[in-house]
Amino acid sequence: MNSISVRALLVRGMLAGLIAGAFALAVAYFLGESQVDAAIALEEAHSHDHGGGEELVSRTMQATGGLATGVLVFGVAVGGIAALVFCYALGRIGDFGPRATAALIAGAALLTVYVVPFLKYPANPPAVGNPDTIGERTALFFLMVALSVLLAVAAVIIGRRLAPRLGNWNATVAAAAGFILLIGLAYAFLPSFDEVGKDFPAGLLWEFRLSTLAVQVTLWSVFGVVFGRLTERLLSPATPAATPRTASAVN
Repeated sequence: MNSISVRALLVRGMLAGLIAGAFALAVAYFLGESQVDAAIALEEAHSHDHGGGEELVSRTMQATGGLATGVLVFGVAVGGIAALVFCYALGRIGDFGPRATAALIAGAALLTVYVVPFLKYPANPPAVGNPDTIGERTALFFLMVALSVLLAVAAVIIGRRLAPRLGNWNATVAAAAGFILLIGLAYAFLPSFDEVGKDFPAGLLWEFRLSTLAVQVTLWSVFGVVFGRLTERLLSPATPAATPRTASAVN
């Protein structure tokens, strides 16, 4: 793949990421912000510190401009990264066309970058979690992301090497089983945090975590569909129909 194609795919990946980010922003605003507001209200109701200083950024700005900036920038960034992964993966992970390859990359990114770390270290709303452990929790979450991505790449490589000996299906099953086993060991040996207060509503916690998962599912689903369509138009353009003069010349 030449540099012009890579540049064109990178631009399309960032554009698809921006579009996907807009859809994810809508989900985050309409599903997630109400849960955040409820958690903040609960935190303030149980707080004994009434002498706090003035907010540097208002809650309204956080829920609108701040949220939009964060989600859209994230969408563009991951869209560009996914486009570069697509450039390498196309034709190397199987006999898949551009649209199918884009869908596979989006699904793999959702699984490895978010779902696997989320199951070990789920998102918490305000009023949940010890402020003294936030640095450790953040570091462990990103460690889980790195492990998930690296193990997924290793599983793909091992599966490809086993395919000539075991066949595609058996090699895929073996590689997936190895990935699940190693992720399970990481879950078992990495520290866990149970910092949800007994008086925090379980329903609110569950709805908040579902909303964060819905944001990521929306982001990667829309990205896979949009980027797949854009790459297909770029790499597999439709053959124009023959004109009457051309058709008569052939006859």
